[in-house]
Amino acid sequence: MLGALVDLLLPRRCAACGVGERLLCATCRTALVLLTGPRCERCGAPTAWPVERCAECSGRRLPFRTARAAVAYDGPARVLVAAWKERGLRVLAAEAAELVADVVPRPAAVALTFVPGDRERILWRGVNTAQALAEALGERWELPVLSLLERARRTPRQRGLPRGARRANVRNAFSAAAAAPPAAAVIDDVYTTGATVGAAATELRRAGAREIHVVTFARAVRR
Repeated sequence: MLGALVDLLLPRRCAACGVGERLLCATCRTALVLLTGPRCERCGAPTAWPVERCAECSGRRLPFRTARAAVAYDGPARVLVAAWKERGLRVLAAEAAELVADVVPRPAAVALTFVPGDRERILWRGVNTAQALAEALGERWELPVLSLLERARRTPRQRGLPRGARRANVRNAFSAAAAAPPAAAVIDDVYTTGATVGAAATELRRAGAREIHVVTFARAVRR
């Protein structure tokens, strides 16, 4: 009853294009590039054929076992993430989780955790997208969601920074809030260079995790 009243007073529109009556209209959903093709076994980057390590991650020491994402961070996906993060559209977590669950296999983990958000930004936005996605995926995958990490310090935005600067920006940015299980999956909204989830995975290792998988809604695809 309440939901119907809210929909009547504030009719839903597609978060990507602003038309239609769904949070993600059929046209924009079709325009999303699903990452279902061949990929790098380690970092999940799309490749011409399956490889164990790709040019993007070869030679790098990655603290996680695998990284997977549902869609390419391009076109409607960029607009969706912006609406989700900057406008605090909490209901988009369910849409994102549905896409992730359709594309990404359930990780070999006993629990999910998430990249902790900056407190001031969460208060401004009203949502930590990583936590919201983790909770929605936890329901679908029937895995507990644990708050294993916290912010050790505030970091400037990653947007626009080159890869090396991104790593430096988030180095030691997180600390353990609890002991980690042996196998965990860390959830975030977007994988760009892997710097943020890498820093989170490093701290999970210090907290006791031995196998860490990364799952995100979207990832940047280098062309």
